[in-house]
Amino acid sequence: MAGLAVNVAVIHEGKILLTQRDDFETWILPSGGVEDGESIAQAAIRETKEETGLDVELTGLVGVYSRISNMSPGYMVLFAARPIGGEIKCQEGETIAVEWFAFDEIPSPLSAGHKRRIEDAISGVRGVTVLQEFKLPAMPDGLTRKELIELRDKSGLSRRDFYLSIFEQAELKETTEVPGV
Repeated sequence: MAGLAVNVAVIHEGKILLTQRDDFETWILPSGGVEDGESIAQAAIRETKEETGLDVELTGLVGVYSRISNMSPGYMVLFAARPIGGEIKCQEGETIAVEWFAFDEIPSPLSAGHKRRIEDAISGVRGVTVLQEFKLPAMPDGLTRKELIELRDKSGLSRRDFYLSIFEQAELKETTEVPGV
C-alpha cells in the first residue's frame, strides 16, 4: 500500500499559503509523508514548518483524498490551519517559493489534485472523502516517483514543461464518496 501523506491549507486574512515545488515547479499546499512514530496531525505541523518556515495550529480536518492512477497511488489527509509564528522561508531541495494568495488569485500550474483540495479548504468544507482518479495516457502503468523523476531528467524539457506535457492530457474523475459539512 502507498504511504499516507498530509496536506495543510494555511489560511490567514483571506489568503491561502502555497509552495512552489522544486521537482516540477508546480504550486501545491504544504505537504509530505507521515513518518514512523508520529501522528497524522504531528506530520502536518512538521511538514508545514519544514516547507514554509511557519508554525501552525491545525483548525480542522478538511478531508481525505485518495489519488488513484496508473502511477503510484496516494492517500492524503487535508487539514485547515492558521499561522501562529515563524517566518516564511523555502526548504532547500523541496520548495523554490512560498507565497500567500488571495482566494481568487490561485496560481498555476497546480500539482494534480490540489485544485479540488484548495477549493474545499477555502470554502470551509469539513469531513469530506474524495476519490481522485487520474488517467495519464503518456505514462506507463505502475510508474513510481523515482521513475517519473528519471523520465523528467532525460526528457530535455524544463521541469515545469515536463510536468505540463504529462498532465495536460490527463483525464480526471473526482467522486465525493462521503459528503462534507
